[in-house]
Amino acid sequence: MSNFWDAMWLIVSTFVFIAYLMILFQIVSDLFRDNELGGGSKAIWLICLIFLPMLTALIYVIVRGGGMAKRQMAALERTKKETDAYIREVAGKSPAEQIADAKALLDAGTITEDEFAKLKAKALA
Repeated sequence: MSNFWDAMWLIVSTFVFIAYLMILFQIVSDLFRDNELGGGSKAIWLICLIFLPMLTALIYVIVRGGGMAKRQMAALERTKKETDAYIREVAGKSPAEQIADAKALLDAGTITEDEFAKLKAKALA
């Protein structure tokens, strides 16, 4: 019977520890992501996280939790814009250029009407 409760305690304590680490890493990344917070304030938050980690994490989430979500969303939007710009740069041609190239192939007799329709649909998707 003791082994069962020892195993349960291990599972619960492991879950709590991993959840705490996830929160801690989120807080530290949020501190470095925030451009409005000064360096001294960041240093104080980090020192408090080292010496009073649970209490500081709880206070940080209560006090700055709403801002954490906004900064996370802004970072995700910025990453998406950069990714979209990179994809457009790599993809090269616009849909209109792809359709024009397909039309030239159709006019030259290289492809059929069905193939042209498929290329046009793919370019517009």
